[in-house]
Amino acid sequence: MNYNKKTIYDVDVKGKKVLLRCDFNVPQNKETGEITSDKRIVAALPTIKYLLDNGAAVIACSHLGKPKGEWKTKLTLAPVAKHLSELLGQEVIFAKDIIGEDAQAKAAALQGGQIMLLENLRFDIREEKNGADFAKALADMAEIFVSDAFGTVHRAHASTAGVAAYLPAYSGLLVNKELSIMGKALDDPKRPFVAVLGGAKVSDKINVINNLLEKADTIIIGGGMSYTFLKAQGHEIGKSLLEADRLDYASEMIEKAKAKGVKFLLPVDHLCAAEFSAEAEAVAAEGDIPADMMGMDIGPKTIEAYSAAVKGAGTIVWNGPMGVFEFDKFAVGTKAMAKALAESGAVTIVGGGDSAAAVEKLGFADKITHISTGGGASLEFLEGKELPGVACLLDK
Repeated sequence: MNYNKKTIYDVDVKGKKVLLRCDFNVPQNKETGEITSDKRIVAALPTIKYLLDNGAAVIACSHLGKPKGEWKTKLTLAPVAKHLSELLGQEVIFAKDIIGEDAQAKAAALQGGQIMLLENLRFDIREEKNGADFAKALADMAEIFVSDAFGTVHRAHASTAGVAAYLPAYSGLLVNKELSIMGKALDDPKRPFVAVLGGAKVSDKINVINNLLEKADTIIIGGGMSYTFLKAQGHEIGKSLLEADRLDYASEMIEKAKAKGVKFLLPVDHLCAAEFSAEAEAVAAEGDIPADMMGMDIGPKTIEAYSAAVKGAGTIVWNGPMGVFEFDKFAVGTKAMAKALAESGAVTIVGGGDSAAAVEKLGFADKITHISTGGGASLEFLEGKELPGVACLLDK
């Protein structure tokens, strides 16, 4: 897939109406509707400010939550418009609908340097179905399309890919950053290239492991999925998470790594517990896991080996925690991995989701080269899949 896409720097936006797809899918307090983290809104500011400063009339749009085509008051983007106004220091005009009379009238009257926000795209069922009529109605309000919602580029929706059939499509600064950093890591990494993969299930990472075996020098496995690999090697794993239907696959991957000369590291010791609970006593186990115990985190010897493996790396990609990091007792491995990445001196890329949350929670975010803004999108990126919301952008 070509990651070298035209950006907003490659087009004259002065006096043009720009349909800007943002990711304003922000967490909110269920009772009050108050935005509890504005990180995604803040991440969109560089692109928005560039467009406004260069005389564009910006028609911003986003989804929020999963309304499934129903108008749900709790999922209105009105609080986002208000917060964005405060961050920009100028009014964000809010449309009461998406492609209806209010949105069309406000878009038609919009001047260069002004910004408006459409109501939640997913209030219309045609958004997720990539309805051509809906995509065209969105596109009809503007002259240029800019994609800046990396968290949604793996979806072929009307606002992420459909509109590009009717408008010239450019990458925003956030999407461009993701593409250039992650694209380079996969296509032309500074070596040694180390991939650290964790999380609960092997099945979630099958395509990622397959793709990275073609590119990485070392693959480090942690988290719940490591027990399926260990079981495939003949180890006892007690009551640990197991995907029995993936044992053959796990064996195949280990063999494939050997054949390709890729180091494939699995845990040699564990922190275990008798039950899945934050209060459970942490018990150390080396080699096999006792029959009445479940693995909850990597142990000290594994931490030492994994930290040493990332020390001399040129590029490190990390996706998925090393253990049940939401329980403090079993966050030791994930914390150690975050620290090892922060101190490695390598180009470090953390995929979205749990590993990004872990790095932020543990205070290492400012020492990581790049934390992806898209969980599912960064995973599909690592799988080497074509992302519809990127494929539709103009090539340089």
